[in-house]
Amino acid sequence: MLDRKFVLKIFEAFSIERWNDLVRPFEIIEMDKTAEKTVLAYMIGKFEEERGVKVDWRRIIYGSFFDLLRKIALCDIKAPVQRMIREEYPEEFERLNHWVLDQYRDVIVDCALFSEFENHLFLPIDASDSTSRILKAAHKYSTLREVEMLRLVNEPFRLIEIEKGLNRDLEAFLDLRCMQLLVTKQQPYDFLMQIERLRFQTRWNQTPRVPRTSVLGHSYFVAVMTLLLGRNSPLCDKRFYNNFFSALFHDLPEAVTRDIISPVKQATHHLPQIVKEIEDRIVERELLPLMDKSYRDELLYFTANEFENRIRDTEGKVVEVTYEELNESYNDEKFHPIDGKLVRFADHIAAFIEADSSIQYGITSTHLREGRRNILSLYPEGKVVNGIHAHAFFAEFPAAITQVL
Repeated sequence: MLDRKFVLKIFEAFSIERWNDLVRPFEIIEMDKTAEKTVLAYMIGKFEEERGVKVDWRRIIYGSFFDLLRKIALCDIKAPVQRMIREEYPEEFERLNHWVLDQYRDVIVDCALFSEFENHLFLPIDASDSTSRILKAAHKYSTLREVEMLRLVNEPFRLIEIEKGLNRDLEAFLDLRCMQLLVTKQQPYDFLMQIERLRFQTRWNQTPRVPRTSVLGHSYFVAVMTLLLGRNSPLCDKRFYNNFFSALFHDLPEAVTRDIISPVKQATHHLPQIVKEIEDRIVERELLPLMDKSYRDELLYFTANEFENRIRDTEGKVVEVTYEELNESYNDEKFHPIDGKLVRFADHIAAFIEADSSIQYGITSTHLREGRRNILSLYPEGKVVNGIHAHAFFAEFPAAITQVL
């Protein structure tokens, strides 16, 4: 089960500002950067799979997450400084990583996860390994995208050396097909530009809130919550992969429809279904033509009925199933299983943390209090979601429950 302290530590990434020594056209936040980096890793990885390259998706997923944990701990040290320490003072860099690990020793209660994080920090990495190169390329290109947006409002001299350095680094990855298409601004670039819209959309837009969270950052947070919630479940590799990426892309339609807040969606009995049908049509018209064939069908599967447990049967038809059926009959790659209800629970956890954190900071409103109350009402004591006692997580926030009562 999720631990409150760990969840709030991860949530700190929404408060870490990037490039805060430059003029910024919008808030550039660490959680959003990690989200875009992971989207890029997915796109690059799917292209490589099409070319017959073996991609270790578990390493992609945990690599992005562990990199974020490290960034949260070292948010005050700029990336170029960290790089210089790593290259010029390797022993000191190792001590720094030990310090990072110590920051999580009392936060990560999952011993196996802590051990995996330790391995990520200290085990040597083969720089020529395909999976490592995909992650590195995604990291560099997502940074370049930020620089390209910063260029619009900064004097050239402030960015020229940074941009030159990034372009030099990116040269090493131009053999990756997706990178070639991104750099030359072809179809994957156009698709990424649509996804970047989610970085500019603010959740709970009708109320002041601290920290502000974007739809894209929220989506990555939901993906991480889904990842952690599923660690004690018997997930086959495909189910593990599907759960994470269906969570990451669960709000993809909002790139072209914008975020419609839950109270408005539920204003009438039939409106939720009507909104979903309209979203599907707009996605088909505006996003589908931008999706490469290597991930088009998969993304449509991820975003249709995104909060339902489901599989693809032997004929390719999407079928909703129970959690018990997922475990007993369909926990196999050939069925493409997804724990959609787990993604929904993770989505509610993220929304609860967004509302509750602001309230605890003293920035509150009727919208935030009602949102928090509505979420808590969905998870009474005894409520089980895909084998998880859901109320147990919210019980770790007694102040919120007391205020609701």
